[in-house]
Amino acid sequence: MDRRQFLRYAAAVSATPLLSGCGGPARRIVSQDGLLELSLTARILARVDEPTELLTYNAQSPGPILEAQAGDTVRLTLINRLETPTNLHYHGLHISPKIDDVFLEVPPGERHTYEFQIPTNHPAMTGWYHPHYHLNVAPQVFGGLAGALIIRGDLDDIPELQQADEALLVLQDFEATPTTPHALGRRWGREGTLQLANGQRNPVVPVSQNGLLRLRLINASASRIYQLRLQDHPWFLMATDRGAIAAPNALDTLVLAPGERAELLIPGQQEPGDYRLLSLPYDRGIGTMVTSLGTAVDTMAGVVKPRQTTLAILRYQASERSEPLPLPQQLLPVTPLPAPSTTREFVLNHGIDASVKPTGFIINDRSFDMNRVDTQVRLNQVEDWHIVNRASIDHPFHLHTNRFQVIARNGQPASLLAWKDTVGIKGNESVTIRVRFEDFVGRTVYHCHILDHEDQGMMGIVEIL
Repeated sequence: MDRRQFLRYAAAVSATPLLSGCGGPARRIVSQDGLLELSLTARILARVDEPTELLTYNAQSPGPILEAQAGDTVRLTLINRLETPTNLHYHGLHISPKIDDVFLEVPPGERHTYEFQIPTNHPAMTGWYHPHYHLNVAPQVFGGLAGALIIRGDLDDIPELQQADEALLVLQDFEATPTTPHALGRRWGREGTLQLANGQRNPVVPVSQNGLLRLRLINASASRIYQLRLQDHPWFLMATDRGAIAAPNALDTLVLAPGERAELLIPGQQEPGDYRLLSLPYDRGIGTMVTSLGTAVDTMAGVVKPRQTTLAILRYQASERSEPLPLPQQLLPVTPLPAPSTTREFVLNHGIDASVKPTGFIINDRSFDMNRVDTQVRLNQVEDWHIVNRASIDHPFHLHTNRFQVIARNGQPASLLAWKDTVGIKGNESVTIRVRFEDFVGRTVYHCHILDHEDQGMMGIVEIL
């Protein structure tokens, strides 16, 4: 059987879609003869009571899974049937910011065709696509606009991975009764009372007895940070945002900030049965404030108390394997970036920039201005960015276009060398990332990936010269 036939999206053995009208598992679009081509329509699928709405791509949330090889051409036409402007961000793809253009506006009723080639040396990775039109990002993503984007490459040629089954879970949260978020929900970053995987509650993910499961996870929520545990079952990290790590790494819990992705290897060597993928309570730095609100929280859309939830169920299935399929001993090397030529500091905080419309979220004392370049860098230059979170709540940091390595956290060397594009930063913490600005010039952005914070000004423009 072809390796790709093992990809089980939604893995719905006994799960039922909760999002009315979504029509079941997302369609999977695989490139053919070097071309991935698709029309993607963003629209409101259902409207019950104003402003109740579910936002979808091609009538599904999450949207179609896009899968391509390094070197393929992508031709994707975005059709906007929403009531507000939108666009697309190819989160995780290393392509020109002139293509992955967050400044582009696709007005309601209009369309735009994106056409580009994925670099031939692009790493295999799990990415995703979502809107990135400033001021509309949080409501559009929280409304359901997101889809998986998979790039195949050298990693997929490792013999053990060629024999592994695959599953993909897109993690999103929604309001049980969608409505305009409370002011505190927008201020802190809106969260929903429903935590879903592939638009479902507790989908069943099969794993073959004595087999090996490659599980891709995408945090496609607008603000929620997931602290994940596979109950009573081992699992091993094999890849982060931008591709493989050097060797599988045993985990207890996995924390995924909005925008982060991970790939896990799960050996089917336990007693047959069901094992729960748990979303554990996580305090983003607002737990005390939320608790102090008491029962009033129940009437505040977008504000929820941290609680434990089952996101999916791993279920053993009989197989013909008499011997366990082993984990790969090695994956792909991660070469450390060379010493930087420049070091910069970025301070994330809450405050007012009087030069622009007051927002309350700032980087280096400035709120986002569409017409201002905040940072200029040189092509092929290696830089260290020291990112300091002076606020008491989490502010995960995302850099577009280029990948980076986390060098240090709170002044201590990072424990894992990996390729990232998003990194969680807790309140009053700091991280140092090292980045080489490769291949492409142009203007792009860096920002907090709690999307309400991005919309309210915690974003800057970087120009690569």
